[in-house]
Amino acid sequence: MHLFSLIGGVGHHQGAWRRPNSRAEGATSLDYYGDIAALAERGTIDALLMADGLSLNSTHLASGCFPHIEPLTMLSALAARTSRIGLVGSVSTTFSEPYNVARQFATLDHISAGRAAWNIVTSGHGEVNFGGRPLPQHSDRYERADEYVDVVTALWNSWEPGAIVMDRANGVYADAAHVHKINHVGKHFTVEGPLNVPRSPQGRPVLVQAGSSGTGRSFAARHAEVVFTAQQTLAGCQDFYSDMKARVRAAGRDPEQVKILPGVHPLLGSTEAEALRMEDELRHLIRMDIGLAWLSKQLGGVDLSGLDPSKPVPEELLPAVETVQERRSRYEVFRQLAVEEKYSINRLIEAEVVSQGHLMMVGTPEQIADRFAKWVAEGGADGFMMLPSYLPEGLELIVDGVIPELRKRGLFRTEYTGTTLRDHLGLEPLAGPDGQ
Repeated sequence: MHLFSLIGGVGHHQGAWRRPNSRAEGATSLDYYGDIAALAERGTIDALLMADGLSLNSTHLASGCFPHIEPLTMLSALAARTSRIGLVGSVSTTFSEPYNVARQFATLDHISAGRAAWNIVTSGHGEVNFGGRPLPQHSDRYERADEYVDVVTALWNSWEPGAIVMDRANGVYADAAHVHKINHVGKHFTVEGPLNVPRSPQGRPVLVQAGSSGTGRSFAARHAEVVFTAQQTLAGCQDFYSDMKARVRAAGRDPEQVKILPGVHPLLGSTEAEALRMEDELRHLIRMDIGLAWLSKQLGGVDLSGLDPSKPVPEELLPAVETVQERRSRYEVFRQLAVEEKYSINRLIEAEVVSQGHLMMVGTPEQIADRFAKWVAEGGADGFMMLPSYLPEGLELIVDGVIPELRKRGLFRTEYTGTTLRDHLGLEPLAGPDGQ
């Protein structure tokens, strides 16, 4: 089983920062993130993920989702404070250029001695800060992303294994015959290459992707080695898992080389009653007016202000899936909760503010471990992307509670047996700079 953890701010619950003992005052500091990384590494977790955002509005300021620490800067600092845990950074293909991103992740892989991964996102907002041009359509963003990833991987491969000869006697650092231009000319990018950073320790960083729309799944099948998804049920995860593995196979790749990790929001207590009390405590920290604004955005911008919050959203108000351009796959999750599960607006607000559409698991460490084990055994997951409600204490409960339970069952490592993220994930090794 593979376990990743999302880190950022003081937790995934939008009210977590309001807890009296939260570390919100220090949540931009390296010491704070260093403590979280050390805790996760003590638990032998595969990797930490830092998400990103490229805009700011009043709901961010009120909800505690702000600030967005720039991922690659923080992960580079954390590389020096850790030795084994993987470091996954989110960078948008819509608001960046391939050459810079290839350099940044190759550098992170060097700094961390082979623990870097790129979470590829296409972004559903942020255009107001990048020239103000309208955000490209959903399908167009993925078309650009396809070419973008091809360019980045070509740049990473522009240094062959063994290109560095380090011949001091003759004054030759690298054999030019093994460092190539890529000469890419495409619809979106023209890049000559080669990269000016040598081949990195993993051969190239691990590729991660989280889109669950049809377009996103096809993209992941071509490129990703780890795929995140938001699903509410085991049946939903099983459907996604089997579909994703089939798409990977159809793309000519080995399905075993692509790990499927549903997002889960564990909320733990030493007893079930204690976990439920914590859930209730956090519920009372939700600002429902801010939650309504977030929910409106999640539902494609529909105006919810005049509706009875104790009742479901009328289906006729919800836009068709194919017309939604921002976070389409997450919209599908919330649309299903609204239409098929008949969630009231208040309950939808809780689903948004608490877990952003990911599955809530509330209970004891034993109960959470039971569910993790069941989902993996029954073909719903290769592991989980964990989104602790509050940090660092919520992650500590996972490390000291859930992970020991998984170890007792032989489902999770007791120590790191490799040094790179590829090692942790059981991915096929790629030749590094020295050809090994």
